[in-house]
Amino acid sequence: MTAPLVSILDDEPEIRRMLVDALEEAGFRTLAFGRATEFEAALRTTAPDVCLVDLSLPDRDGLALVHRLALERGAAVIIISGRAQVQDRVTGLELGADDYITKPFDPAEVVARIRARLRRDGPAARSADIARFSGWTAAFDRFVLIDDAGEETPFSHAEGEVLRLFLGRPKRLISREAMQEALGGVAGESFDRAMDVRISRLRTKLREDPKNPRLIKTIYGAGYIFLADVDWS
Repeated sequence: MTAPLVSILDDEPEIRRMLVDALEEAGFRTLAFGRATEFEAALRTTAPDVCLVDLSLPDRDGLALVHRLALERGAAVIIISGRAQVQDRVTGLELGADDYITKPFDPAEVVARIRARLRRDGPAARSADIARFSGWTAAFDRFVLIDDAGEETPFSHAEGEVLRLFLGRPKRLISREAMQEALGGVAGESFDRAMDVRISRLRTKLREDPKNPRLIKTIYGAGYIFLADVDWS
């Protein structure tokens, strides 16, 4: 079985070396880049399982790159940044990152976070990759929603985690605490804001009426309920 591939983008050589050493010792394959242009060029021919991305890059806005990766790639995206403010964390998660690690960090923590993320995305979690509900098909192998006319709408890796959670527990209340436990991340304002944004985007992609959504219902003070019947295949 091929080891998971982690692509690292950080302009500090010592950080790259530290991450490469820790990840390869833990059994991962790695690619490391100091510039976004090199990183993006490699993505044309490789498909990493996880992307570690620093926000302070010499040739590209890190947040814009994270947003593009979240929308266009199937890889999990983990930000590693010296920006420790809550707003930076919130913004990164809102733009589609799956996790946010602040510098300085313990390499063992990065390895543990990656392993936890891959467990949630692994074969045991993906008993099926296609779900049908209410005229829609969610193809998790391609990260697209398909309507009954065949029109496709892409969704991000982070949005897909939330959608899979809803589709796996239809017509059951899912509390914020249950979402945090299932999806990982640190509970608090940044997690809550990220969930709000991801659910709002899913509603838009499912063409929900924001004032009266029929699929993803908010139960104020309690959580959410996904109201459709779901057929997995």
